[in-house]
Amino acid sequence: MHRHFEDQLNELRSNMIKMGSLVDEQLEDSMNALHTGDMELVNKIFEKERKINEFDNIIDQEVDDIIALDQPVAADLRLVVAALKMNHELERIGDVAVNIAQRVQPLIDFQDLVQRTEILEMGNIARQMVKESLDAFIHGDANLARAICKKDDIVDEMNRQKFRFVVSEMKRDPRLIEPGAHLIVALKHIERLADHATNIAEDVVFLVDAKVIKHHASEEN
Repeated sequence: MHRHFEDQLNELRSNMIKMGSLVDEQLEDSMNALHTGDMELVNKIFEKERKINEFDNIIDQEVDDIIALDQPVAADLRLVVAALKMNHELERIGDVAVNIAQRVQPLIDFQDLVQRTEILEMGNIARQMVKESLDAFIHGDANLARAICKKDDIVDEMNRQKFRFVVSEMKRDPRLIEPGAHLIVALKHIERLADHATNIAEDVVFLVDAKVIKHHASEEN
């Protein structure tokens, strides 16, 4: 029985890592598509979304089975609870990647505006936060998780700066009003990536240290 339980936990961890890898690929493709106007990448993102949703369902079922059949306690229970919460965050990150990809077509003729906004700079930081949050989970690194939480403010400030830049461009040239609106939406989606990464990092701290830091990450020493 104990061996079966360990196998279930290992399978859960494995599927979390696989899903995280898919999500990271989605983010890389969505950022590159937005920055280059590559519609082939957009189609690839749409096709891969189904696989992420499949992992979401698989992990949910695994968690339900473990709780119902094995009734885990202590560290094992924290792992299962954290996995459930992180799974939902990863699924939402996958959705954000799709939402970003949906902005590529409306911006395809306005690549100059996209590149002058330097949206890829902000996107890469948010994506790195997601990647590091997954690394923190894989390695059980609460210190890395706490460091991720502190980066959220950086992305928030970048979003404010880039928002002001886009609005100024829209005022300067009315032809940029519609694409500018799409770009602002893309910026908001990228900001949400950082929020989701922070949520995952908080879940890792809960998993490793049995400490809830949600909504208090900035107060951590």
